[in-house]
Amino acid sequence: MSSLRRRRYVLAGLLVAVGLLAAAILWEVVEVVFFAITVAYVLHPLRQRLVNRGISRRIASGLVTTFAFVVVVVLLSPIAWTLFRRRNTIFEVLRDLPPEIPIKAFGFMTTLDTAELVSTATTIIRGIASSLAFSSVFLLLELGMFTILLYGLLLRPNAVGRAAFEITPPQYHDVLRALNDRVSGTLYALYVIQAATAVVTFPIALVVFYLLGYSDVLLLSVLSAILQFVPIAGPGMLAVGLAGYDFVIGMPDRAVGIIILGPLLIGLVPDLLVRPRLASSHAHLPASLYFVGFTGGVLTVGVIGVIAGPLAVAVLVEVVDLLSDGGAPAETD
Repeated sequence: MSSLRRRRYVLAGLLVAVGLLAAAILWEVVEVVFFAITVAYVLHPLRQRLVNRGISRRIASGLVTTFAFVVVVVLLSPIAWTLFRRRNTIFEVLRDLPPEIPIKAFGFMTTLDTAELVSTATTIIRGIASSLAFSSVFLLLELGMFTILLYGLLLRPNAVGRAAFEITPPQYHDVLRALNDRVSGTLYALYVIQAATAVVTFPIALVVFYLLGYSDVLLLSVLSAILQFVPIAGPGMLAVGLAGYDFVIGMPDRAVGIIILGPLLIGLVPDLLVRPRLASSHAHLPASLYFVGFTGGVLTVGVIGVIAGPLAVAVLVEVVDLLSDGGAPAETD
């Protein structure tokens, strides 16, 4: 082994060791770092397009970072504000539940005591609201760190890629390219397509809930848009919950309406309008595998599992595809 290659392997080992140490020290903000890296991955083509038009790297990185910051603020602020302002509506819905709900099935009849359930749910909601209010300063700090880190990643986007190619033998470079394509396509699907679907969902849900006569259509529409990020079930979960509530309070006609129109118009129509226009073959991930990655990721690592879970499954699928092709290296340019 040449001294140059030995030096590269030593530096690679040092990089892994320092990376693990940094992850251990910065574990409390690892979610922010992870999201910044994945968002930078998605925004890199936009930054590169600006550079190709003659804009300097620093200005292009600053413009794209500002764009991402504005998008995050515009998307999250209405959601947070709506949920905070309408929290009393949730309490009113819970208080409107009858103290006992009769349940009849297979010739047996029993009653469900809702008083304790309502009390527990109210306590949980108040605790979440208080926690969010207390953590607002830390959330602002994390948003600032996300912005700075995103700018740094966009300013020097190819450093990690060059290092990976330097320490990898040439016959494995096709593997790196295939994994890069899979990661890029998966992140595009997770961020761009899901976000666009959520944006289209909001006005459709607004119209459906208004026509069905719900009192707080804005809150329900925001929740429907958020639930588009939940694979397979999505807004259908909200429709089922609303239908059950309508049956309990004696509005079976509206319950039937929401159980039909909810999954069809709110859940399916945005998918049909957005996904065929934005999705590409390399961004495709089967819904079943997406659901496994999403659920497993959230249960294992928390919030970052929303992206990390499906991404891990996508990389696994790509490696399986490479092995199924016989493992022969592809021709390189």
